[in-house]
Amino acid sequence: MNPAAFDLVLRNARVATASDSFDADIGITGGRIVQLGLGLPQGAREIDAAGRVVTPGGVDAHCHLDQPMPAPVRMADDFDSGTRAAACGGTTTVIPFAAQEKGQSLRAAVADYHHRAEGRAHVDYAFHLIVSDPTPQVLNEELPALIREGYSSFKIYMTYDDLKLDDGQILDVLAVAREQGAMAMIHAENADCIEWLTRRLEAAGRTAPRFHAHARPMLVEREATHRAISLAELVDVPILIVHVSGREAVEQIRWARAHGLKVFAETCPQYLFLTAADLGIDDSYQGAKCVCSPPPRDASNQQVIWDGLNDGTFTVFSSDHAPFRYDAPEGKKPAGEEVAFRHIPNGIPGIETRLPLLYSEGVLGGRMTLNRFVELTATGPAKAYGLHPRKGTIAVGSDADLVIWEEREFVLENRHLHHAVDYTPYEGQTLRAWPALTLARGDVVWDGTNFHPRRGRGRFLPCAAPSLLPSRQGAIR
Repeated sequence: MNPAAFDLVLRNARVATASDSFDADIGITGGRIVQLGLGLPQGAREIDAAGRVVTPGGVDAHCHLDQPMPAPVRMADDFDSGTRAAACGGTTTVIPFAAQEKGQSLRAAVADYHHRAEGRAHVDYAFHLIVSDPTPQVLNEELPALIREGYSSFKIYMTYDDLKLDDGQILDVLAVAREQGAMAMIHAENADCIEWLTRRLEAAGRTAPRFHAHARPMLVEREATHRAISLAELVDVPILIVHVSGREAVEQIRWARAHGLKVFAETCPQYLFLTAADLGIDDSYQGAKCVCSPPPRDASNQQVIWDGLNDGTFTVFSSDHAPFRYDAPEGKKPAGEEVAFRHIPNGIPGIETRLPLLYSEGVLGGRMTLNRFVELTATGPAKAYGLHPRKGTIAVGSDADLVIWEEREFVLENRHLHHAVDYTPYEGQTLRAWPALTLARGDVVWDGTNFHPRRGRGRFLPCAAPSLLPSRQGAIR
């Protein structure tokens, strides 16, 4: 008997990449794609895709898992439950954040985050850094060394007291990004404006969750986006603006692009599928479930985001998964209390629903092409953060991270999901698709009904330089 030519053959796939759609069998050996073609030889295992769409496994390049938080607040998802949910939703690579606390070394933050991830992840992962304390030691030694070691992206905050940097500090960090060829991500909201508005709202007794959106109007995001672009222009370095919410920030990004500046952008499901009304139209605390920053806007801004996804304004579509239980003393009700909006933990869950939402309403809803879906959810983030072509595409040599899509209509309920959060903000949404099968490096992790655990088999991935642009002289390779 002849030995099988492949470990696994995925047959009769309608393959979709960021550039092409074609029919092929996919031959997999050693967890990697080794051949694409028609009528491939027998594999030791065979899976029939039956002509259904097969896309690369999603790359969720902005999610928060087991990130340290000030007591009593704690994230609901660690690397076990978070990557389980990711796999069931078609995401096979996650990039959460190793967050530096003020007074802490950046390398200590990385070591702590490795400890949190080790032996728990079901899918592969990389780390972004969060730089909150850019001391001379961090700027001159730790950050350049970590970039060279495979942590080639980091996030800068312009808001939140425990994370924000002033303009001078941002310039210092951007200078390191330029020297080392790293990708700088920026959370663009004006902290002083937010604080001023928050105090005035509190003085007027307006503290319900819905007033979170009043404290963060679009001009707060617009100003910070413009300032971030200006700082990047001064240093002459590419940046990526994260979780863009609406028209005014989009206009700033388009202006920058029109003037030849290397400004990239990300958006998230909450800006397509939620509005400010989801934070409440009265003083009900239920709106706490949708408190995130920037907040959702309105229907007209949803259309702006859809347009930006299609016209190239956005390079990355991420979940910004920030999992806090609603009815829990460590979650949206700190210490068991319904608190003023200032004190509600910011963030919503979405690591499992990111791809099905966009596939349902984008691809099947006629709002975007299948190829653009792949580019935004897999290829773009893999290129932005130095993981392409190992991740984010279907090509010979790439990891066999694959999703077979089942197109069917159903109403989403939280009980369908695999995260450790007690709600989804998308409860009751009619979806038209869900992964029928998810492969992570050739292993079945989700079969459409059951999750197949592979705890600890998810690998840490050192990242190369971003590949959205030609590399600078002397930058990391």
